[in-house]
Amino acid sequence: MPIFTTPFAALELTRQPEQPGESLQAFDAADEYLLQYVHRLGLPSSTRVLILNDSFGALAASLAGHFQLTSSGDSYLGWQALQQNLTRNGLPVDSVGFVPASQLTSGPFDCVLLRVPKTLALLEEQLIRLQGQIAPGTRVLAAAMLKHLPRAAGELLEQYIGPMQALLAVKKARLLCATVVTKAPVFSPYPSRYQLEQPAITLSNHANLFCREGLDIGTRAFLPHLPRSLSPLRVADLGCGNGVLGISYALANPDAELTLVDESFMAVQSAAENWQAALGARPVTIRAGDGLAEQAEDSLDLVLCNPPFHQQQVVGDFLAWRMFVQAKAALVRGGELWIVGNRHLGYHAKLKKLFRGLEQVATTPKFVILKATK
Repeated sequence: MPIFTTPFAALELTRQPEQPGESLQAFDAADEYLLQYVHRLGLPSSTRVLILNDSFGALAASLAGHFQLTSSGDSYLGWQALQQNLTRNGLPVDSVGFVPASQLTSGPFDCVLLRVPKTLALLEEQLIRLQGQIAPGTRVLAAAMLKHLPRAAGELLEQYIGPMQALLAVKKARLLCATVVTKAPVFSPYPSRYQLEQPAITLSNHANLFCREGLDIGTRAFLPHLPRSLSPLRVADLGCGNGVLGISYALANPDAELTLVDESFMAVQSAAENWQAALGARPVTIRAGDGLAEQAEDSLDLVLCNPPFHQQQVVGDFLAWRMFVQAKAALVRGGELWIVGNRHLGYHAKLKKLFRGLEQVATTPKFVILKATK
């Protein structure tokens, strides 16, 4: 396992979810650049440091024990990786306070270390939330690999924090240093909302949601084909996003018992708000988690899923495969997994390896809806 060595520590770090033969590292040159710069600052141990979007805990684990740390991000898997990497390296789990991105952090902070996220709306929301938590003299440092650093990231730093200086690239990583100036209060444009025609519901979408300005085309293809049942089935919306699949199913199946789960805290926040708006006090389980890893075996009759094909900037079907395996374990014999996917991803081949039966429910030029039976 590669060792992440910085002036603060030498650590063994793993990604989440762990995969056999994993070739990707839990850190990169942007993490290294940021930590080397912080070390040169010579900050005292009393410094209150806020870390944003620390994918697998490389920053927080390196700084644990050196400063007063708060880490905040939108990934349950990222939080899980932080916990495991602290434990793996003999560091106290309580040496880093964690705040889900769906909640507000509690400042003031003397230093903010920020990994530029894939979704610029999340960056904008996080910078707006720093109002009242930073002051002139607070250091705000943002880092990213050059290939993942849009110009708009620097523009957002200048808009919400103050003048920004881009340091020279090191190992294809860039560091942006923003000087805090007093600015007029700004109201967040998030969550955004859009209206769905069928079913007729309004959907709220917090900043880090996929397709937060309108229904994504895969889900649009899926909705007309959602199964109906007169039985009180136990149903999960796996990777629920804003909850549209689970909510739509629940509206058409009033006796169903729903569980909505996503690894994004902001997705779970959005789903909970949307369920309340559409279904009021109807009982439901909505949680952030590693898919159905915590779901009891043989406890579900039906799983609905529009699986992701990327984790942050890494594209692949490993998360989808993991979700299919989890769904099979959670389903009773005869239970069904219904999915929508891009035709070119070839999910049918993977599902045939796991399930007894596979049926194509519908198809469009771009998408296929499949039903797999355990």
